[in-house]
Amino acid sequence: MTKIIMHGCNGHMGRVITDICAQDENVEIVAGIDPFTGVENVYPVFKTIDECDVAADVIIDFSNAKAVDALVDYSVKNNVPVVLCTTGLTDEQIANAKAASDKVAVLRSANMSLGINTLMDLLKKAAKVFAPAGFDIEIVEKHHNQKLDAPSGTAIALADAINDEMGNEYNYIYDRSTKREKRDEKEIGISAVRGGNIVGEHEVIFAGLDEVITFEHTAYSKSVFAKGAVEAAKFLAGKKPGMYDMADVIAAK
Repeated sequence: MTKIIMHGCNGHMGRVITDICAQDENVEIVAGIDPFTGVENVYPVFKTIDECDVAADVIIDFSNAKAVDALVDYSVKNNVPVVLCTTGLTDEQIANAKAASDKVAVLRSANMSLGINTLMDLLKKAAKVFAPAGFDIEIVEKHHNQKLDAPSGTAIALADAINDEMGNEYNYIYDRSTKREKRDEKEIGISAVRGGNIVGEHEVIFAGLDEVITFEHTAYSKSVFAKGAVEAAKFLAGKKPGMYDMADVIAAK
């Protein structure tokens, strides 16, 4: 059985993962971390990760960017692999996580769903066909009005999948209102919409002369991300140090 520390246990995603783990006989949450303790849990909850003295096989993180530095330090110090799901990390924090992966297994993904990670592979193939043919690339992402970061980590990951495949020749444009000028052919526009309780929608547009090809992914419930995180935790427990992603989890199925 995989023993899990749930970092951010009393947030929305933490509660969903807690419910999923309660129904999975192969995993157990043995401790939670959250500064808010006004939720009743069947496992002990600590306000900070440094206070946690419960042994575990892996940590699942769905917290906020401010808490990630201490989490990564704890992971290295105690040799506990970590599934890092929090988005909105700075370049420095991402570099710190990569450095930590030399000493402990780290799985980082901007989106934990099977659908999004399959979409990334499809976009790489599409870009190889459409980009050389002069198609413009645009991404529109939509999320609920409580989301703090914009654009979403998933939108950036989709753009990165395309850009990596094309030799990183594209620039990302987040706001066209600052300049009144023609669109450059070597750019990917990323637009963010925030409203209501939209769980997550991502649309990738390849717009060419007289034809448009669109790839869309819609999440109707956050459970798709939670299920992916639990599967990632099962995969990561016991793994050697290194940087992993959801593609590794899918490949191991």
